[in-house]
Amino acid sequence: STRSTSDATITDKVFIEFKGIPSADGSSSSGDQRIVIGLFGNDAPQPVSILKQLVTKEGFKSKCKPLDTTRLLQKEQLEANKVYNSCLENEDVIGVTYDLSTVWRIIPNQRIDIGAVSGKFVARENPNFQDGKSGLTHDAAGVVSVRRGDDGGYGFTIFPGGSDVGATILDEDNVVVGRVVEGMDVVERLNGLPVVKSAGVNYMALTGGPNAKNAPSRACRYGGPMYCNENKPLKKVLIEKTGIF
Repeated sequence: STRSTSDATITDKVFIEFKGIPSADGSSSSGDQRIVIGLFGNDAPQPVSILKQLVTKEGFKSKCKPLDTTRLLQKEQLEANKVYNSCLENEDVIGVTYDLSTVWRIIPNQRIDIGAVSGKFVARENPNFQDGKSGLTHDAAGVVSVRRGDDGGYGFTIFPGGSDVGATILDEDNVVVGRVVEGMDVVERLNGLPVVKSAGVNYMALTGGPNAKNAPSRACRYGGPMYCNENKPLKKVLIEKTGIF
């Protein structure tokens, strides 16, 4: 049975500070760029425990992905070996954090996807976010969730509100982990950022086929089989600083 996120107990608070969000008039990034997320540790204990580690200096100690030995070119295999060995050296010392990760997809009123980790963390295994079956849904603007399972990368999603379709898709795919308790004005600015849009030509209709949607497929997500530029912010927005209260 579904429950309201307004009834969920906030067990922890974390903050995320962004860099690169332009002000409302489009001028250079200015003003407050911080959001505070209240986490529902009782309802989603495992994902919340991982998120809390991702916002600390120590990070989340995930294992290195197994070495891919199928590279055909010797040069590529040597590079893969190098990346793997470098990962192993740091595996127990350096945890994955959100530092300098990006806001990688914005679909207005439907979703803001944050925390695409980069660089040295790409060689790490994705976390496997487990669903505590809390019954919480994306029932209000500012609800925060993570993609169920291990194919969504490290990121989290903020539901900006205003789209039933967006809420339904997120309810199907994601586990609710908290809600934004401060900085909804920052969420609104993120929701309004200009993003990459493919040409609005309906190729299927031109060829006499059914009306195809221009929206990217669900495979178009960070950590999935294909990473798409569709709906990526035109200007890079990074996470500059994180922490736990």
